[in-house]
Amino acid sequence: MIFSEMVLDLQKQLKRDLAQIRFLLKKNPALGYSRMVEIGKEVGKKYNLNLVVNFPKEGRIEEYEMYGKRDLSLIIDHEKKRFPIDRNKIKEKAREILQDIQIEDAYMYDDKEGVRVFTKDWKIDILPHSIHIWTEFDEKVTEFCDWLLENVYELQLKK
Repeated sequence: MIFSEMVLDLQKQLKRDLAQIRFLLKKNPALGYSRMVEIGKEVGKKYNLNLVVNFPKEGRIEEYEMYGKRDLSLIIDHEKKRFPIDRNKIKEKAREILQDIQIEDAYMYDDKEGVRVFTKDWKIDILPHSIHIWTEFDEKVTEFCDWLLENVYELQLKK
């Protein structure tokens, strides 16, 4: 449940600072985005990872109600090149939870490995050191990301 908790925390923090972010975006979009990056880093520290808020498509930065609800990168450990579990287990779990998807091996060079899970509308890039989620976090995506953080990245909620 670490992903679920982390994105709720991120959404809460972004909403808390929304007036300042909107002001900065109007004044200078780079300053507004920098503030969102700072908030992501602050939240990510609590979960022992680097959390990056992304805006991959033009116009999404103005969709304030979606902040923290899609398009995030979670960098867990820059040094890792291999998954601690068999890559096929990740693929099986993706099929089980996300169902109507395509899956392919990705970033398979220099003794690295990765998995891309995607549809025609979105994708999730799963690498040994990071996850890049390029979609809205619906119930299934959230469940899958919770599973990844616990079983692949071995992150646990602090109690």
